[in-house]
Amino acid sequence: MTEHTLTVAGVAVDTRHWIGGERVASTETFPDVSPIDGSVLGEISRGTAMEVAAAVAAAKAAFPAWAATPRAERARILHAVADGVEKRLEELAIVETTDNGALLRSHRRGVMPRVAHNFRFFADWLLKLEHEDFETRGHTNHVSWDPAGPSVLITPWNAPLMLATWKVAPALAAGNTVILKPAEWTPLTASLLADIAAEAGLPAGVLNVVQGYGSEIGDALTSHPDVRRISFTGSVPTARRIAASAAANLTPLSLELGGKSPLLVFADADLDLAADLAVEQYDNAGQVCLAATRFLVEESVAEEFTRRFVEKAGQLTQGDPRDEATDIGPNIHPRQLEKIDGFVQRALASGARAVIGGHRKGAQYYAPTLLTDVAQDSEIVQEEVFGPVLTLQTFATEAEAVRLANDTRFGLAATLATGDPERAERVTAQLVAGTVWTNCFFVRDLQAPFGGSRHSGVGREGGTWSFDFYCDVKNTVTAPNGWRNHG
Repeated sequence: MTEHTLTVAGVAVDTRHWIGGERVASTETFPDVSPIDGSVLGEISRGTAMEVAAAVAAAKAAFPAWAATPRAERARILHAVADGVEKRLEELAIVETTDNGALLRSHRRGVMPRVAHNFRFFADWLLKLEHEDFETRGHTNHVSWDPAGPSVLITPWNAPLMLATWKVAPALAAGNTVILKPAEWTPLTASLLADIAAEAGLPAGVLNVVQGYGSEIGDALTSHPDVRRISFTGSVPTARRIAASAAANLTPLSLELGGKSPLLVFADADLDLAADLAVEQYDNAGQVCLAATRFLVEESVAEEFTRRFVEKAGQLTQGDPRDEATDIGPNIHPRQLEKIDGFVQRALASGARAVIGGHRKGAQYYAPTLLTDVAQDSEIVQEEVFGPVLTLQTFATEAEAVRLANDTRFGLAATLATGDPERAERVTAQLVAGTVWTNCFFVRDLQAPFGGSRHSGVGREGGTWSFDFYCDVKNTVTAPNGWRNHG
């Protein structure tokens, strides 16, 4: 291991920033800790306003040439990045697992292939991005998508590379240049992505990676007058600070924030399916913004549903995420574990009952938990825990189910289990959510819009919606027979 390189499971990772096509070290560092065992993986360059200024300047300088690059060439380079991801898939998987604690088997089979797909999808979508010309009183209207400029992308720790490339890929495809700020708890795969992009032929300055604490460099990133777009995935309080910082320059924002999503189980549902969907909410140790953490179950089947859920949850294995047999790994950080346990202990003190779990399992793990006897206005029902903690409430009527489902400040997603298609149509039409799943969960397509309502976010990502955000959408109107004869 050299001064600026750490090794994770035999994979060398550069700990410096990537700015203007070069590695740049900071004078100070911060430790990167593995949630698996609490070990320090290495010291990471700790960015300051100086590195931010250099990255934005590099992105600004690279923007005109990248924006002018033909669509087909931009798409070719993005496909080359995808090739590089696939070539290094195993390395990316083990580094990500070590850095954020999610299951290695998931990274190998689903997450890292999805990273490559993110680049391929937006490369291909770019080539077919168009709006049919239309006429207004004989005048021709032509819609085009012009690259907006340098874009700041601030990404979370729960699915670091997948969620980063969900932003990086469309921003680059749109012709923008990027300053990527990965979460300080999980910076490693962003560094590897910089290497892969450079090897794929992405010009210097088009992608820049600045590491560090959001509290120290966030404002420098989001208030910079040369930044033309800001995309953030994370918490509501941080989003408020970003919005306030961006306001001075009226920089457009895309915000994908928290959730407190419901799982509605009606008496006519397939209860085995409903219990399977419920157990899925423990995925990634509950660190999924889309998770349906509030079970709303019709009274007449609540006891049977709970029995089946507890039986299935009891079959889960919690432990080292590198083990193929593990179903639930660690939570990301002792600070997050403390937060999770605080929610649970306050709920128990207020009269909630732990059907399962309700306690820590060592320094890095929290037992899968289901709480019942919880009030609708209680903290545990209203606030996002972001851990393996679920609640169960009952309802008597369809109207009550909808009321309870919508009774939070969030509106990211909802899941519905019912055997009645007419009920499904009625209920989904009334749910406040950006995504609704009926008798399924986490089926995702990049063609579909993704985002939240209320405090769950601003804007939509996916397909043309991503290009609408990362571009200045222009309409050109041409008069009929208005050309002079130059012949």
